[in-house]
Amino acid sequence: MTAMPAPLGPTSLTWAYFADTRLLLVGPRAAVLQNMLPALGQGVLDHSVFFDETFARLKRSAGPILDTVYGGTEAAASGRRVRDFHRDIKGVQPDGARYHALDPDTYFWAHATFFDHLLYGIETFVRPLTTADKRRLYAESRTWYRMYGVSDRTMPETWEDFEAYWERMLAGVLVAHKTARYGVGYVTKGLPAPPKVPKALWRAVSPPLNAVARFVTVGGCHPRMRELLDLPWSEADERRYRRFAALVRRFGVIWPVLPEVVRYLPQARRAFARDGRPRVR
Repeated sequence: MTAMPAPLGPTSLTWAYFADTRLLLVGPRAAVLQNMLPALGQGVLDHSVFFDETFARLKRSAGPILDTVYGGTEAAASGRRVRDFHRDIKGVQPDGARYHALDPDTYFWAHATFFDHLLYGIETFVRPLTTADKRRLYAESRTWYRMYGVSDRTMPETWEDFEAYWERMLAGVLVAHKTARYGVGYVTKGLPAPPKVPKALWRAVSPPLNAVARFVTVGGCHPRMRELLDLPWSEADERRYRRFAALVRRFGVIWPVLPEVVRYLPQARRAFARDGRPRVR
């Protein structure tokens, strides 16, 4: 483990984009990818309330991650709290292999999916990234990862090393784990009715909501995810998704003049008020 670096701040590219609300359009790509790693998917299956409180669990997880990026002098403390949530998540997989959420390979994979979310979201809905941008964002992600206080011995050194790692994971390590399948089950089965909403009313209003959820979820998936999880996606779907993404990018012309409350999540807005707004784009 190397010494704790200074936290990210207004001069980082990550600050400018990680809490940009346009990245919400990526959908649950990161969460599903995480659960496609056998050890991580099994940990969620054995220990999480994910199946009973899916959306509440995702909301509870997102805030502490954002605080690790935008926490300033408290970023490391936020990161350690995230780490400590996972201390007792351990057990045995169906093949007999033991797992622990704080295993460096497992923990880094979770982080890698958030970094992928950032890259994919920027390139799809904001702007193209140069190789220099990607190298910079990856270097910043290494700083962000070290805020957790978890061993960094398995973390790739450079952007190019990360690219090779990512492709290796997609091609030969990820599986269609039960937890990941559950996370995209609404693509074919429809969204579950919210509590206290009458079933008849939900049947009437849910079809368009289901269509949007499917479009965002499957459209935001990596092709390898669609392949492993058997998610239906046609060439026509892909063309519609690309047109949608291009429309969002064009909307970026007026994005800077919109109120900050529209453009950024609360964790970022608090950080900007405390330490200053991002000075890079």
